[in-house]
Amino acid sequence: MNNLFLYGVAVLVWGSTWLAIGFQLGEVAPVVSLVYRFALAAAILFVWCWLRRLPLRFGRQAHGRFMLLGLFLFGLNYIATYSAQQYISSALNAVTFSTMMWLNVINSRLFFGTRIEPKVYLGAALGMLGIVTLFWPEIEVVSWKDETLLGVVWCLGGALLASLGNMVSQRAQQERVPLVQANAWGMFYGTLLLLGVALAGGRPFDFENTTGYIVSLLYLAIFGSVIAFGTYLKLLGRIGAHKAGYAVVMFPAVALLLSVLFEGLEVDLHLIAGTGLVLLGNLAILGLGNGRLGARTARVGRTAFAPAPTAAEKKVA
Repeated sequence: MNNLFLYGVAVLVWGSTWLAIGFQLGEVAPVVSLVYRFALAAAILFVWCWLRRLPLRFGRQAHGRFMLLGLFLFGLNYIATYSAQQYISSALNAVTFSTMMWLNVINSRLFFGTRIEPKVYLGAALGMLGIVTLFWPEIEVVSWKDETLLGVVWCLGGALLASLGNMVSQRAQQERVPLVQANAWGMFYGTLLLLGVALAGGRPFDFENTTGYIVSLLYLAIFGSVIAFGTYLKLLGRIGAHKAGYAVVMFPAVALLLSVLFEGLEVDLHLIAGTGLVLLGNLAILGLGNGRLGARTARVGRTAFAPAPTAAEKKVA
């Protein structure tokens, strides 16, 4: 699969999960729904590995990577983002979480010594400007009181955690850890973390036996977790987190366009201008204009994030 296909799948699927998540908010506590989602996703991946006879036994260093993936990408990131939405609107949450793009640029430089091309900064700036333009009508009426600031802090924390998870995945792929198995184990450890949080918080493990809840849960587990994370992290391993991270700008833009189609959202100047800026940023940061995304794989420098693995550590047990 070429990079353009991977990018398109990740953006379209994650952009559509905003609609599915709406069906998850009801009788069941969000953290419990997340336990169901990632437990199901992990089970699907483990069954796939078993059917394909993919090795699932790894050494301690690999499991250390898997635990970090579960901690940052499939656990704390979601807890922080869901907590943020208790205090701020989904629009402000989406805009704030888009800072993960910049965090990926910074962390790629810090952990991997990646040389950042000027077009990446240009594309990132255009993308952020586009997202702010898209959501400006809602941002404009925000009252910056204590609760709002607390929500923004939660969301920024979630973006930082997700970015660190991106770094862990990129490093693991450099060490030739298989992506499918890494996601399976990472989601397994993330599920354990979410389960611990749910139990510690005394959340009841209810289940909403409705078509909307069940179908949205299946969509979020299969498409939003197994497929979207698989394609996004594969792309990240190829072109680097500093470029793949631009996808977080596209998610809310796609969500808004789907809202126009399925929820009757009115098309106005903010929507047109914001979408145009996001697409321009997309062209700049990914090099679609010269056709390089489909063939190019970023060259990422060695990192001080962890010492190079030994042959024994990389060997599947």
